[in-house]
Amino acid sequence: MSKPSSIPRKDVDFNVRQNIIATTASTNRTVWNLDADWLDAEVLPKKADWEAAWAAYENPETRTPAITYNKQKKREAYESVLRRLVKVLQGDPRVTDEDLRAMGIVVPPTTRTPARVADEAPDMDVDTSVIGRISIHFFERGSHHKKGKPAGQHCVEIAWLLSDTPPTRWEELTRSDVDTNSPYTLIFEHDQRGKTVYFALRWENTRGQKGPWSDIMNAIIP
Repeated sequence: MSKPSSIPRKDVDFNVRQNIIATTASTNRTVWNLDADWLDAEVLPKKADWEAAWAAYENPETRTPAITYNKQKKREAYESVLRRLVKVLQGDPRVTDEDLRAMGIVVPPTTRTPARVADEAPDMDVDTSVIGRISIHFFERGSHHKKGKPAGQHCVEIAWLLSDTPPTRWEELTRSDVDTNSPYTLIFEHDQRGKTVYFALRWENTRGQKGPWSDIMNAIIP
Protein backbone atom coordinates (compact mmCIF):
# COMPACT_ATOMS: atom_id res chain seq x y z
CA MET A 1 0.00 0.00 0.00
CA SER A 2 1.52 3.31 -1.08
CA LYS A 3 1.91 6.19 1.34
CA PRO A 4 -0.42 9.17 0.91
CA SER A 5 1.21 12.07 -0.91
CA SER A 6 0.58 15.81 -0.79
CA ILE A 7 1.69 16.10 -4.43
CA PRO A 8 -0.46 14.10 -6.88
CA ARG A 9 1.29 12.11 -9.60
CA LYS A 10 -1.16 12.86 -12.41
CA ASP A 11 -0.69 16.27 -14.01
CA VAL A 12 -4.41 17.09 -13.99
CA ASP A 13 -4.62 16.45 -10.24
CA PHE A 14 -1.31 18.19 -9.64
CA ASN A 15 -2.63 21.29 -11.37
CA VAL A 16 -5.62 21.50 -9.04
CA ARG A 17 -3.65 20.78 -5.86
CA GLN A 18 -0.78 23.16 -6.61
CA ASN A 19 -3.19 26.04 -7.05
CA ILE A 20 -4.86 25.38 -3.71
CA ILE A 21 -1.55 25.08 -1.84
CA ALA A 22 0.26 28.03 -3.41
CA THR A 23 -2.74 30.37 -3.34
CA THR A 24 -3.62 29.54 0.26
CA ALA A 25 -0.01 29.95 1.38
CA SER A 26 0.31 33.29 -0.38
CA THR A 27 -2.96 34.55 1.11
CA ASN A 28 -1.87 33.54 4.62
CA ARG A 29 1.78 34.55 4.31
CA THR A 30 1.55 37.10 7.12
CA VAL A 31 -0.48 34.92 9.50
CA TRP A 32 1.87 31.99 8.96
CA ASN A 33 5.00 34.18 8.85
CA LEU A 34 6.11 32.71 5.53
CA ASP A 35 9.07 34.05 3.58
CA ALA A 36 7.31 36.59 1.35
CA ASP A 37 10.41 37.21 -0.77
CA TRP A 38 10.74 33.50 -1.53
CA LEU A 39 7.03 33.18 -2.34
CA ASP A 40 7.13 36.13 -4.74
CA ALA A 41 10.50 35.33 -6.33
CA GLU A 42 10.32 31.54 -6.55
CA VAL A 43 6.96 29.92 -5.82
CA LEU A 44 4.53 32.22 -7.64
CA PRO A 45 6.65 32.73 -10.81
CA LYS A 46 7.15 28.97 -11.16
CA LYS A 47 3.42 28.52 -10.54
CA ALA A 48 2.70 30.89 -13.44
CA ASP A 49 5.23 29.10 -15.67
CA TRP A 50 3.64 25.72 -14.94
CA GLU A 51 0.10 26.96 -15.55
CA ALA A 52 1.06 28.49 -18.90
CA ALA A 53 2.80 25.26 -19.95
CA TRP A 54 -0.15 23.17 -18.77
CA ALA A 55 -2.64 25.35 -20.65
CA ALA A 56 -0.66 24.86 -23.86
CA TYR A 57 -0.42 21.11 -23.30
CA GLU A 58 -4.13 20.64 -22.56
CA ASN A 59 -5.18 21.32 -26.15
CA PRO A 60 -4.54 18.05 -28.06
CA GLU A 61 -5.01 19.77 -31.42
CA THR A 62 -2.00 22.04 -30.95
CA ARG A 63 0.08 19.79 -28.69
CA THR A 64 3.59 19.07 -29.97
CA PRO A 65 6.56 17.16 -28.55
CA ALA A 66 8.15 20.51 -27.69
CA ILE A 67 5.05 21.58 -25.74
CA THR A 68 5.01 18.23 -23.91
CA TYR A 69 8.69 18.54 -23.04
CA ASN A 70 8.22 22.11 -21.83
CA LYS A 71 5.31 21.01 -19.62
CA GLN A 72 7.46 18.30 -18.04
CA LYS A 73 10.37 20.67 -17.36
CA LYS A 74 8.11 23.36 -15.89
CA ARG A 75 6.51 20.80 -13.59
CA GLU A 76 9.91 19.56 -12.40
CA ALA A 77 11.04 23.09 -11.57
CA TYR A 78 7.78 24.01 -9.86
CA GLU A 79 7.33 20.73 -8.00
CA SER A 80 10.72 21.18 -6.37
CA VAL A 81 9.76 24.48 -4.72
CA LEU A 82 6.20 23.27 -4.04
CA ARG A 83 7.52 20.29 -2.07
CA ARG A 84 9.68 22.68 -0.08
CA LEU A 85 6.61 24.82 0.64
CA VAL A 86 4.66 21.75 1.77
CA LYS A 87 7.51 20.82 4.10
CA VAL A 88 7.50 24.30 5.61
CA LEU A 89 3.73 24.23 6.12
CA GLN A 90 3.82 20.76 7.68
CA GLY A 91 6.49 21.88 10.15
CA ASP A 92 4.82 25.12 11.23
CA PRO A 93 2.57 24.84 14.34
CA ARG A 94 0.73 27.98 13.21
CA VAL A 95 -0.64 25.92 10.31
CA THR A 96 -3.29 23.70 11.88
CA ASP A 97 -4.12 20.15 10.86
CA GLU A 98 -7.40 21.51 9.50
CA ASP A 99 -5.45 24.00 7.38
CA LEU A 100 -3.31 21.21 5.99
CA ARG A 101 -6.27 19.00 5.16
CA ALA A 102 -8.05 21.89 3.44
CA MET A 103 -5.02 22.24 1.15
CA GLY A 104 -4.82 18.49 0.54
CA ILE A 105 -1.53 18.26 2.43
CA VAL A 106 -0.82 15.10 4.40
CA VAL A 107 -0.88 15.75 8.15
CA PRO A 108 2.34 14.53 9.82
CA PRO A 109 1.68 11.40 11.90
CA THR A 110 3.35 12.72 15.03
CA THR A 111 2.73 15.79 17.13
CA ARG A 112 4.52 18.71 15.58
CA THR A 113 6.90 20.73 17.70
CA PRO A 114 8.58 24.01 16.80
CA ALA A 115 11.72 23.43 14.77
CA ARG A 116 14.97 24.76 16.15
CA VAL A 117 16.34 27.86 14.47
CA ALA A 118 20.01 27.26 13.70
CA ASP A 119 22.34 29.33 15.86
CA GLU A 120 25.45 28.52 13.83
CA ALA A 121 26.23 28.73 10.15
CA PRO A 122 27.16 25.65 8.11
CA ASP A 123 30.76 24.62 7.67
CA MET A 124 31.89 23.95 4.14
CA ASP A 125 34.57 22.56 1.87
CA VAL A 126 35.00 23.87 -1.67
CA ASP A 127 35.95 21.58 -4.55
CA THR A 128 37.34 23.18 -7.73
CA SER A 129 38.77 20.02 -9.27
CA VAL A 130 36.38 20.04 -12.26
CA ILE A 131 36.79 22.68 -14.96
CA GLY A 132 33.95 25.20 -14.95
CA ARG A 133 32.45 23.92 -11.70
CA ILE A 134 32.59 24.88 -8.03
CA SER A 135 31.10 22.30 -5.67
CA ILE A 136 30.31 23.46 -2.15
CA HIS A 137 30.14 20.63 0.38
CA PHE A 138 28.19 21.81 3.43
CA PHE A 139 27.82 20.14 6.82
CA GLU A 140 27.08 20.82 10.47
CA ARG A 141 29.73 22.86 12.20
CA GLY A 142 32.03 20.78 14.35
CA SER A 143 31.31 17.51 12.54
CA HIS A 144 33.61 17.57 9.52
CA HIS A 145 32.08 15.92 6.44
CA LYS A 146 29.13 14.62 8.47
CA LYS A 147 26.30 13.64 6.15
CA GLY A 148 22.86 15.08 6.72
CA LYS A 149 21.71 18.36 8.21
CA PRO A 150 21.39 19.49 11.83
CA ALA A 151 18.18 18.45 13.57
CA GLY A 152 15.21 20.50 12.43
CA GLN A 153 16.96 21.99 9.40
CA HIS A 154 15.35 21.45 6.02
CA CYS A 155 17.90 22.94 3.65
CA VAL A 156 20.82 25.28 3.22
CA GLU A 157 20.51 28.62 1.42
CA ILE A 158 23.42 29.60 -0.80
CA ALA A 159 23.87 33.25 -1.75
CA TRP A 160 26.57 34.09 -4.28
CA LEU A 161 28.00 36.73 -6.56
CA LEU A 162 30.42 36.76 -9.50
CA SER A 163 32.37 39.99 -9.03
CA ASP A 164 35.71 41.73 -9.52
CA THR A 165 35.19 43.56 -6.23
CA PRO A 166 34.96 41.65 -2.92
CA PRO A 167 31.55 42.20 -1.30
CA THR A 168 31.51 43.39 2.29
CA ARG A 169 27.86 42.65 3.13
CA TRP A 170 25.70 39.56 2.64
CA GLU A 171 23.07 41.72 0.92
CA GLU A 172 25.51 42.20 -1.95
CA LEU A 173 25.31 38.49 -2.78
CA THR A 174 22.43 38.92 -5.21
CA ARG A 175 22.11 35.33 -6.55
CA SER A 176 20.65 32.65 -4.30
CA ASP A 177 19.38 29.10 -4.28
CA VAL A 178 18.59 26.33 -1.79
CA ASP A 179 19.78 22.74 -1.56
CA THR A 180 18.69 19.89 0.67
CA ASN A 181 21.64 17.62 -0.06
CA SER A 182 25.36 18.35 -0.15
CA PRO A 183 27.15 19.29 -2.33
CA TYR A 184 25.74 22.29 -4.17
CA THR A 185 27.41 22.83 -7.54
CA LEU A 186 27.74 26.08 -9.46
CA ILE A 187 28.32 25.66 -13.21
CA PHE A 188 29.95 28.39 -15.30
CA GLU A 189 30.64 29.20 -18.93
CA HIS A 190 34.10 28.81 -20.48
CA ASP A 191 34.69 32.58 -20.63
CA GLN A 192 34.06 32.88 -16.88
CA ARG A 193 37.07 30.74 -15.96
CA GLY A 194 39.55 32.57 -13.77
CA LYS A 195 36.94 34.90 -12.29
CA THR A 196 36.12 35.01 -8.59
CA VAL A 197 32.88 33.82 -7.02
CA TYR A 198 31.90 35.03 -3.55
CA PHE A 199 29.36 33.06 -1.53
CA ALA A 200 27.86 32.48 1.92
CA LEU A 201 25.63 29.78 3.40
CA ARG A 202 22.98 29.56 6.11
CA TRP A 203 20.63 26.88 7.39
CA GLU A 204 16.84 27.08 6.99
CA ASN A 205 14.57 25.01 9.24
CA THR A 206 11.32 23.21 8.38
CA ARG A 207 9.35 26.38 9.19
CA GLY A 208 11.34 28.49 6.77
CA GLN A 209 13.23 30.27 9.56
CA LYS A 210 16.83 31.06 8.72
CA GLY A 211 19.95 30.87 10.83
CA PRO A 212 22.99 33.17 10.66
CA TRP A 213 25.08 33.56 7.51
CA SER A 214 28.54 32.10 7.29
CA ASP A 215 31.49 34.33 6.52
CA ILE A 216 31.68 35.40 2.89
CA MET A 217 33.98 32.94 1.17
CA ASN A 218 35.45 32.97 -2.32
CA ALA A 219 36.79 30.65 -4.97
CA ILE A 220 38.34 31.01 -8.44
CA ILE A 221 36.40 29.37 -11.26
CA PRO A 222 38.63 26.56 -12.57
